[in-house]
Amino acid sequence: MKISWEPDSNILQQSNIYKMMQKHRFNTYHEFWQWSVNNKESFWQETVANLDIQLQQPFSTILDISKGIENPQWLKDAKLNIVDSCFQRSDDKIAVVYQEEGGNLKNVTQLQLEKLVNKIANGLRSIGVNTGDTIAIDMPMTLEAVAIYLAAIKAGNPVATIADSFTPNEISVRLKITQPKVIFTQDVLLRAGKKLPLYQKVKEANAPKAIVIKASEENIPLRDNDIFWNDFISDNDTFQSVAQSPDDIITILFSSGTTGEPKAIPWTHTTPIKGASDGYYHHNIQPNNVVCWPTNLGWMMGPWLIFAALINKATIALYYGAPLSKDFGEFVQNANVTMLGLVPSIVKAWIKTQCMEGLNWNAIKCFSSTGEASNPKDMEYLMGLANNKPVIEYCGGTEIGGGYVTSTIVQPNIGGTFSTQALGGEFVLLDDNHESTKKGEVFIVPPVMGLSTKLLNRDHHNVYFEGTPAINGKVLRRHGDELEQLENDYYKAHGRVDDAMNLGGIKVSSVQIESVVNQLNFIKESAAVAVSPKDGGPSELVIYYVEDDIKIDETDRLKNTNQHIKTNLNPLFKVTELIKIDALPRTASNKVMRRTLRDLYEKNNQ
Repeated sequence: MKISWEPDSNILQQSNIYKMMQKHRFNTYHEFWQWSVNNKESFWQETVANLDIQLQQPFSTILDISKGIENPQWLKDAKLNIVDSCFQRSDDKIAVVYQEEGGNLKNVTQLQLEKLVNKIANGLRSIGVNTGDTIAIDMPMTLEAVAIYLAAIKAGNPVATIADSFTPNEISVRLKITQPKVIFTQDVLLRAGKKLPLYQKVKEANAPKAIVIKASEENIPLRDNDIFWNDFISDNDTFQSVAQSPDDIITILFSSGTTGEPKAIPWTHTTPIKGASDGYYHHNIQPNNVVCWPTNLGWMMGPWLIFAALINKATIALYYGAPLSKDFGEFVQNANVTMLGLVPSIVKAWIKTQCMEGLNWNAIKCFSSTGEASNPKDMEYLMGLANNKPVIEYCGGTEIGGGYVTSTIVQPNIGGTFSTQALGGEFVLLDDNHESTKKGEVFIVPPVMGLSTKLLNRDHHNVYFEGTPAINGKVLRRHGDELEQLENDYYKAHGRVDDAMNLGGIKVSSVQIESVVNQLNFIKESAAVAVSPKDGGPSELVIYYVEDDIKIDETDRLKNTNQHIKTNLNPLFKVTELIKIDALPRTASNKVMRRTLRDLYEKNNQ
């Protein structure tokens, strides 16, 4: 495989990784990674120091596994609020730079952001939200969303995050699981000149008391108990952060499993340390850098962006529109973004329109790509937009708080591949017989800071540990990705081995899609599978179905299916192909063999 980029001596010596290698006199990066795995306590204790994590009471030990590998205690006996670690720069440093569609760049200093956070925290108290009460956020990634998220955590309130693209039904599912006391939202979403309903969807989901931020000039009637943002926010801009235990919940995120209801995954005060660590080492985020990642609080990269940027004393860059037009590219240029993250589908769209060509992205030091398998040619095109800057391939999960396989800026960059296992963690690849292999299912070796230890609506042990093998005496944790270790020891992603899939960077289960598709009158039953294009890259959604007796025009079926999914599940999902089949293949216990269908499709389309 062709090397796309190599670091020069200047990049090496200025990197955060090099500082640790020098400190411990490691000659190679691999020595550093191996040390981080063999000496997890030392690695994480030094990482906590490198990140200047603020503790209101010190820990007695960095890691305690007396309750078992599945239930590690990180920062044992400490008291902290992770938001304190997000405000460690001087007051005049820029914490957030943002731009509305058609607007100008706006800078928010650390002091301004902190005062806004404090006003929101006091506003929560004034409407009866007490420490421990959950709040929900269903809105785009704006300055206010960032501040609300930080304010709630600072006030000791777990945050249930909901993606703004979800339908009322999907919103309702998440509200029933988390039972928030209030929800923050906007009246509408402003995208590409369109006004898309948001508050209306929240109402249809029978949400609790809503605090509504006005994004439009229209007058909208509120429900009796709901209030507008300006009537909520306090004038008091001082607030003392609530000291909590490291394992207290700060966020509830959702990730699809292999059943219809999404897994509710709690993040604690230690989870952001994992994300910030990956930002520090693997993305080389340094003070005063500018980090941009088009995302949403409903996906893990939203909270990741906030913590990885602010804990590393960098600036968050937010563009309020879609990242598909030249306007976004000009924002990246004018905000002097130094790290730009994205999902590969965005790059594919840029290639089609060539909308990002001719811009000055020289400030970019690296890109990052996650959420989908990437295509090497697409990544090389991306690198060229910034005069050949590396792409940090990054793969992990909501239940990890960051990545388990990634790249670095101290190793050669090869498009579409990962150069290393993430620092402080380790995994193995096993085949169907649980034997070691070069291409197989990923099993993580716990403990790693950031790994979940509980689920709100599932048995955590059953999901991640039940039936997993032990290798060389090490307990293994199931993850579900399929990876291939290449001859050069780099890794290549091959999607999921279970019945979950990543579509446009969004993780969803086959069952969730099928439950919606099966409502169509021409479908008796269906099986949804994610397939890889011939040349690699983001997965495509293919649905096999058994026909019902009701007939409709054949040409309408794909269109009807896509419209139904957009309305009832997510407008970002798209079915590439509908394939009629006489019967779905099943196991002896009547489970649908989706992997068989996936293999059949890829064989027929080689």
